Amino acid sequence: MQPQTTKNTFFIGVALALTTVIIWSGNYVVAKGISQQVPPLSLAFYRWGTASVCILPLAWKNFWQDKAAILQNKQYIFWAALTGVAIFNSFIYLAGHHTTAINLALIGTTAAPVFATVMAAVFLKEYISPLRIAGMVTCFVGVLFLLSQGSMQKLFNFHFAKGDVLILISAFAFAIYNTLVKKKPTGISPMSFLMATFITGTIIILPFFIIESSHAPAIHWTTTNLAIIAYLGIGNSVIGFLCWNASVARIGASRTVIFANLIPILSTIEAVFILGEQFTTIHLVAGIIIITGLIIANFRK
Repeated sequence: MQPQTTKNTFFIGVALALTTVIIWSGNYVVAKGISQQVPPLSLAFYRWGTASVCILPLAWKNFWQDKAAILQNKQYIFWAALTGVAIFNSFIYLAGHHTTAINLALIGTTAAPVFATVMAAVFLKEYISPLRIAGMVTCFVGVLFLLSQGSMQKLFNFHFAKGDVLILISAFAFAIYNTLVKKKPTGISPMSFLMATFITGTIIILPFFIIESSHAPAIHWTTTNLAIIAYLGIGNSVIGFLCWNASVARIGASRTVIFANLIPILSTIEAVFILGEQFTTIHLVAGIIIITGLIIANFRK
């Protein structure tokens, strides 16, 4: 029975990882699709406020047991929440006002692991294999191809558009968060960590949400808007993180993280069919280059 159990565990882990990337891929499409209905900081606040309320009954017991460790590491929790919750997602939603969902997905999901790998090497002294370096360089070439639209002249005269800069800031913030997660204090359980960062991140966003609300037009709430908030708060935040962590527990972090490479592909497909964005040869070639780089970076001896 043991081989069968191991096999079932593997397939469950794969199913959980696929579920997560399908859920997460919609974040970039939502960032663009709802940009004219809900202001970016309001969207971020409602998302994480919903997530905080939903995770409360699930994580309260662990949170109460870990409260001493959480208070002792409150600065660590603050920086994790600032980068992984407040800045990361808020800047995705800000970028959604200035660029396409396809660009959001291709640039964001490529830049974040590159930044994270460099930080892991510098601050955590992790070894970066030649294959990973080659993969990162390939991804970078793909992003340059996308941003320059395949033109050498445009590449030489290139300057970042506002949306591209914002999504790069978002990716850099997530890389910092990823580095911090690897340094998580042992006295804080994963559920307690999620609850603490969700709530702290929501509190950080609150004053900016208030300022934005005083200047932006009132939100016209519809069933669609409410459903999107629920999707972001419950699906993208709580269910997504829980499924991802459960997948890591079953098949390991190195296997699970490979599935994240599907996010730009799924986001692009969703942007074309849901938002009607144009998918050009430039996107196709850039996507192939980026995916090739991600595969190379995840090769193992």
